[in-house]
Amino acid sequence: MAEKSPQETIRELKDLVVAYLKQETVEPLKGLGRYLAFGIVGATLLGVGVFFLGIGALRALQTQTGTTFTKNWSWAPYGIVVVALLGAAGVTWLARGKRKNRSNEQ
Repeated sequence: MAEKSPQETIRELKDLVVAYLKQETVEPLKGLGRYLAFGIVGATLLGVGVFFLGIGALRALQTQTGTTFTKNWSWAPYGIVVVALLGAAGVTWLARGKRKNRSNEQ
């Protein structure tokens, strides 16, 4: 059996360490980047959708209720929509917390 020279051993060790670091850092970061990209795109689209639903609800309250929200009550549709959106956000927050707690129990 021929022994390897110290330079070859060091070179192999360096290559092994570099390959290991790439495997354990670069590849997971690529996966994390993809995960974050989909999350950001999804959150943006969901936010735009909720915004348009809120505007649609506001315009419906303003135009489809006749004279109910006129004069001194012209502010009411805005308040109703804000309360509805805050309520939806609260329900979403509570649902997220319950799901998180359930995953911690397992």
